[in-house]
Amino acid sequence: MRLDKFLKVSRIVKRRAVAKEIADKGRITINDRPAKSSSEVHVGDKLVISFGNKTLTVQVKQLLDTTKKDDAAMMYEIISEDYAKNFDQE
Repeated sequence: MRLDKFLKVSRIVKRRAVAKEIADKGRITINDRPAKSSSEVHVGDKLVISFGNKTLTVQVKQLLDTTKKDDAAMMYEIISEDYAKNFDQE
């Protein structure tokens, strides 16, 4: 399954166009390798996604072409969720 489709179907990212943009800017890695929106995602892959001040690390559990909202979270497991410290607020 394409990376941008996985991110949209799993609801990690709300829109496929946004997933494509994030991936094509080099803000996603699959198994520690830079990924493009067209990169293939497989069960067991580790994705690291950088959203602004947040870095989300997930492991792919299953691939589904379509999901209901309740089933989307079963497609992946969150390994870590890190937030960058904002030094302006100290």
